[in-house]
Amino acid sequence: MNYSVHPPKHPKTRSHAISSVPCPRSSPGLFISLSSQAHAPSQTSKNSLSLSLLTLGFGLLSLASQMDESLASLRRPKRGRPPRPREEYHAAGEDFEEEEDAEAEGLARPQSKRKRAASAVAAAALEDQSLIDIIKHNGRLISLAVKKLVEDYESKPKSVMFQILAMLFEACGARHEFYADYLDEADVDNVVFSLVELARKGMVEDNYSSKHKDLRNFKENLVSFWDTLVHECQNGPLFDDILFQKIKDYVVALSCTPPRVYRQVASLVGLQLVTSLISVAKTLSGQRETTQRQLNAEKKKQSDGPLVESLNKRLSRTHENITYLEEFMRKIFSGLFMHRYRDVDPEIRMSCIKSLGTWVVSYPSLFLQDIYLKYLGWTLNDKNAGVRRTSILALQSLYEVDDNIPSLGLFTERFYSRMIQLADDVDISVAVSAIGLIKQLLRHQLLSDDDLGPLYDLLIDEPPMIRRAIGELVYDHLIAQNIKTSQSGARDVNNESSEVHIGRMLQILREFSDDPVLSSYVIDDIWDDMKAMKDWKCIISMLLDENPLTELTDMDGTNLVRMLRASAKKAVGERIVPATDNRKLYHNKAQKEILGNSKHEITTALLKKYPQLLRKYISDKAKISPLVDMMMLMKLEMYSLKRQEQNFKAAIDLMVDAFFKHGDKDTLRSCIKAITFCCTNGQADLQNYAENKLKNIEDELVVKVKTAIKEVETGDDEYSLLVNLKRFYELQLSKPVTNDGLFEDMYRILSHLRDMDNEVKSFLLLNMYLQLAWCLHAIDGENPSEASIDELLSKQSSLFEQLYYFLVVLPTYQKEGRSTTILSCRVCVITAEMWCLFKKQKYSSTRLESLGYLPQLDVVQNFWKLCEQQLNISDETEDEDANEEYIEDTNRDVVMIAAAKLVLADTVSKDYLGPEVVSHYVSHGASTTEIIKNLITSLRKNTDNNMAALFFEALKRAYERYMVHVLDGENQTLVGKSYSECLDLASRLAGSYVGASRNKNKSEILKIIQNGVSFAFVDLPKQLSFLEAALLPFVSKLPSSDIPDILMDVQKRTQDTNTNEDPSAWRPYFTFVEKLHDKHAKNEVLQEEKEEKPVKRRGRPRKVRDVPARNLFDGHKSSDEESVSDSDQQGHGEDDDDDDADQPLINTFRSSASKLRSLKVSQQGTSVQKGPPRASGSYS
Repeated sequence: MNYSVHPPKHPKTRSHAISSVPCPRSSPGLFISLSSQAHAPSQTSKNSLSLSLLTLGFGLLSLASQMDESLASLRRPKRGRPPRPREEYHAAGEDFEEEEDAEAEGLARPQSKRKRAASAVAAAALEDQSLIDIIKHNGRLISLAVKKLVEDYESKPKSVMFQILAMLFEACGARHEFYADYLDEADVDNVVFSLVELARKGMVEDNYSSKHKDLRNFKENLVSFWDTLVHECQNGPLFDDILFQKIKDYVVALSCTPPRVYRQVASLVGLQLVTSLISVAKTLSGQRETTQRQLNAEKKKQSDGPLVESLNKRLSRTHENITYLEEFMRKIFSGLFMHRYRDVDPEIRMSCIKSLGTWVVSYPSLFLQDIYLKYLGWTLNDKNAGVRRTSILALQSLYEVDDNIPSLGLFTERFYSRMIQLADDVDISVAVSAIGLIKQLLRHQLLSDDDLGPLYDLLIDEPPMIRRAIGELVYDHLIAQNIKTSQSGARDVNNESSEVHIGRMLQILREFSDDPVLSSYVIDDIWDDMKAMKDWKCIISMLLDENPLTELTDMDGTNLVRMLRASAKKAVGERIVPATDNRKLYHNKAQKEILGNSKHEITTALLKKYPQLLRKYISDKAKISPLVDMMMLMKLEMYSLKRQEQNFKAAIDLMVDAFFKHGDKDTLRSCIKAITFCCTNGQADLQNYAENKLKNIEDELVVKVKTAIKEVETGDDEYSLLVNLKRFYELQLSKPVTNDGLFEDMYRILSHLRDMDNEVKSFLLLNMYLQLAWCLHAIDGENPSEASIDELLSKQSSLFEQLYYFLVVLPTYQKEGRSTTILSCRVCVITAEMWCLFKKQKYSSTRLESLGYLPQLDVVQNFWKLCEQQLNISDETEDEDANEEYIEDTNRDVVMIAAAKLVLADTVSKDYLGPEVVSHYVSHGASTTEIIKNLITSLRKNTDNNMAALFFEALKRAYERYMVHVLDGENQTLVGKSYSECLDLASRLAGSYVGASRNKNKSEILKIIQNGVSFAFVDLPKQLSFLEAALLPFVSKLPSSDIPDILMDVQKRTQDTNTNEDPSAWRPYFTFVEKLHDKHAKNEVLQEEKEEKPVKRRGRPRKVRDVPARNLFDGHKSSDEESVSDSDQQGHGEDDDDDDADQPLINTFRSSASKLRSLKVSQQGTSVQKGPPRASGSYS
């Protein structure tokens, strides 16, 4: 059977060239032409003339052969093919051509030594190495080895088949001892059973997953071998229904065996076979189309000659081969893919889905059908993130081809809801890929806007990669509106003006206008894609209403000002949202140049227009602060270079006016920061102007504060005093304000007017603290004057007097409300800061020793009593205050940080405050738990700290709070809550003893248990519940060998006691003893264990589904809802039960105001200013 449809040409042998028609090089044609002329003369001179012409022909042939060889040596050598038997290349009985062949062979140029040596080396390597050795170690010989196999197959088919199958078994790692005759006769199942038995005996090596250096290219070489084999056999053995059928049977059988390495290798081979067969099928399909065109052309000529018959035969044969290949691929699909796409090994599942995606894209005529596509949809629910992502990427490549879209209608309708859900997948990489897939669906208009509501919430999700991907989608779909239609293709958005894009962006920002933090997130997400956001002149023009066709609402104007500031910050390299890693931004030289150019463009656009913007919006509280911030993003030197000094001075004057016109924190802080920035940047004359203005603000503000104090003392309204105290506070945050008598005035009004508003009191205390801190900062530590020390001591005493008064009064203060909470928090924070600022150890043995201060225990107790009061404020109260000014200064986290700072710095006695703080470890939410956890970690680093005593005392304090509720007996809910907190505290503290720390600190655990047992047996049986509530978690951390001593101690304490008198009171005792017996009976040895940590999800938290979705653009509402089948819902239900701590930002913003406040704190100004120490949480 001849497998060659088109006989390959031999690159060297001359007889091939002579016998082939037509011949590409001139020598054979020339020879034939001369031969024709040689037969033309008369018969009488025939012999002599023929001899002469023959001689001439040989000479010309020799010349032509040498020319052909020279040209061939200059051409790139062709890929070698197996040589054919010589008898196929000449006709029997043609004596003249046989003689010509012999002569030509004699005249051919001999092969070069280098080529002969290389061929000899390759041949020797093939002889010395088996197929598996070539695949493992010498992939360069794969092509030669395959050619030799194909060449040998016609004469030795059984031998070749044995070599290929043996290589397959060895690639699986099986150390078999099969022979060619056995494999030829044996049943496939029997052979595979034998291979499985070898694996069961351990006679298998894992080449597939090996990390050995020699096998690093094993998979690539194995795939290359099968791909080369298929292509080399496409003109023969591929269609003989023997070789590849046998290979297919073994591959499918091995893919279904228990040994994982067998399944891995067989799956890799089977999937590659289909991929390679698709390549051959596509080639044949091209040939079929070409043959069909040729046949149609001949039929138009109404010709029924041998050419039409030949074309018909070729067309039929090609079609049969394609049909054969497709049926072969179907069998591999049904025998291998349909089982392995759900294999227990996720790598096998991934390779199956990746291959299927490749097949569908490269051969849609067969695979672009729902019977194959459904597997891509089903694996969107796979429990492994890698498999889900692979399926998404396969679908992306599928939707990328416009011609595929009509065939994907039913598939999209069934699985689109799952694709949308994956945008909020627990794995970040899966979510990002899913968002890219959804963007493709939107471009082809396969989704409605109603389906996108949940996606828009992800604009303010936590992971930056998610936000960035959603931002790209929002820009593409809502702003650029880049969609594809069957008539016009993609819309050209380059001609749309910046105003159009900005208008659409403002429409989106309306959804987030209530919170500037959320607006910043949205802007940050879209900024990279939206060029219009960097069109400074357009934005400024819109703000100044220079275009009569565009009219901004007040909300749009506010959002546009925020967008201008945020975009400018991004352009000059600043962050507008908090970083997740808290790393400092670094820019290389090229990046710095780009940022410098951006700052130059911003300044150029604002030079003349900036005063106009400030003047227009100076009375608008929401807009003036972002506009003032723009000054710090400008290149101030350009005011002098462009001779715009008057515009600079006008802007400074307007900022001063704004400072005294407004009393809100943002505007005041922005004005002071901007003017201070101008004092140190730009040309000297402009700096002097800004410094003079700042000095004028200071002088005028001191006068205003003194005047307001006098007015309040005479009975006037307190509003003027409150506003000017806020201004004075903001000014003091950036620079010292020296004025004789102002501190005394504030002390006097605090002492005499106790019924003032609590907010006024809090700002009086804050300003007094800052004045005291700046005064300490100004003292010369080496040579301090007596006068300065006396002045500082006087102010210190005055401030402590006021703070201690409020520490006593506020816990019993009857007036409730937000202002009381604010004052209480600030008193706690300022008191802690004062104790740290004047810590006694800091000044001992120095010239400032008299400044050292150590509070008495009763004062510390009053301090903690007030702190506890703030810690117990309900979440609802905090949520009500979420949007209030300075609220980040007054939440429970700030109070806990202040107390923890005192413990860690050893400012006050740890014996009291340390256990009190630790006893609240699990009582007030995740944020305070994290603060105390960090405190414990830091305390452990100091070996002088007695952690056993700290933990035991903390357990006692928690238990005592529980007993107070028990004795009170009115609220059983509080009783249960306090007992649960005691249990959780014990578990968390015991959980800190893990791994090496568990063995190293066993003495601490024993000490806690011994002290706890002694405490529990005081005043029997009232405190026995302490055994069960606080000590059992620590018992579990001990080895069994230590249990008898504890058991003996406990039982000794009850020898002379009647335990049956009150069974309910003694129940904890019996439970404790029973647990000790159980522990001892298990005879456990301490094992290494991982540190106990809160259970965290891989990736990121899932979004709660019932949160109302955002509809950024109003559109037609669709009432039709498609139900998704159960199979489409599988695989993601386990991710729906998340607590509040694991929710993304969009949900925690709604449920926990404290997290929003912490976000605000971290977002605000990060510039470092030289100044005195500041109260924790009071300044950002």
